Amino acid sequence: MIDEHLFAVGHDFELSSLSPSTPDFQPPMRTDGRDLLDSRNASVRLASVNWYGASDIHFVPGGLSVRHRDEIALMIRRMGFNSVRLPYSDEMVRLNSPLPADHITANPDLIGKRALDVYTAVISSLTAAGLFVIPNNHITQATWCCGVNLCDAGWANDWLGPICRVRQTEEDWIKNWETVMIPLANNSLVIGADLRNEVRGLWGTMRWETWAAAAERAGERLLAINPDWLMFIEGISSANDLSGVKNRRVALSRPARVVYSAHVYSWSGWGEFLPYSRRNYKSFAKAMRKNWAYLLEENVAPVWVGEMGVGNRPSKGDLHYWKHLIEFLADVEAQWGYWAINPRKPAKNEYESYALVKDDWKTVKWDFRMEDLTKLGLNASHQND
Repeated sequence: MIDEHLFAVGHDFELSSLSPSTPDFQPPMRTDGRDLLDSRNASVRLASVNWYGASDIHFVPGGLSVRHRDEIALMIRRMGFNSVRLPYSDEMVRLNSPLPADHITANPDLIGKRALDVYTAVISSLTAAGLFVIPNNHITQATWCCGVNLCDAGWANDWLGPICRVRQTEEDWIKNWETVMIPLANNSLVIGADLRNEVRGLWGTMRWETWAAAAERAGERLLAINPDWLMFIEGISSANDLSGVKNRRVALSRPARVVYSAHVYSWSGWGEFLPYSRRNYKSFAKAMRKNWAYLLEENVAPVWVGEMGVGNRPSKGDLHYWKHLIEFLADVEAQWGYWAINPRKPAKNEYESYALVKDDWKTVKWDFRMEDLTKLGLNASHQND
């Protein structure tokens, strides 16, 4: 591990109260080449944070046992983020079970409610705080993503037969999306859908063409509910690879609806000789351009790096990756989403080193990560408290 003084800047702080506010941009949004524009033709740059939990074993976004969802939403807004990626699992949608009270004790009005009711209530709190929300179908079987379970390597797993505890067809997957999104159709700050997390297939064998066709079928069904939604389409090989778009774009009946999405971590780089933690900047930038940044540089479509992140006490290699990524994202002006705000993982209450807040869901870890995110457009206002 490297010495703390090499990367620790700033301090932990508690955010003062904040009243709900208007968003930075006015929906609906549309794409124009590499740009994302709002209804006034202002250029939008998503500065997002992931808030996980609904995709995991308890079916509930983290922190609701500690703090009211309205307060968490206002905290996220005050931290400077303008949008939230909110993962869910297909199992959560299918079971839609009542949530145990001990997972939502700080939200007494939700006690006795079912999982989808809580998920929708969290979205309402986020949008009331002026945040855009992007629901994300994260995994089929509710658990931490993403392991070696082939049943969760794509949007459908019925071809695997009885080995999958949670089995679904493509039609099941799309119907789950409809169930999630229909109650959100009139909430203008729900700007779209991140259709599936990190598609990869059997040991990384997912073909881009197969996934692109499925994304089109799902996208059309959702656009029938709300034609203004954006469809966020992740790359293959755990969202690292969008090179297939060069020869096969996702095409929807309503134009200007497609945003592509990449994930970039220190260990990313399927099929390449070195992970990103061990690249020099020239090699790292070359891989980014090959995999997804060409879409920006050739003015094809917006790209949202929907997951990226690093621990608060990174190894030398992790910090190496992080600094290169921040430099590159600033250079190409990509949209981005940090993973994640949560201080604990659900299954064993395990410490989350990537977290941006402490266990009280109130104290923000203002360290090198938050400082670096301000270079990418994070509009933090804590200095004025």
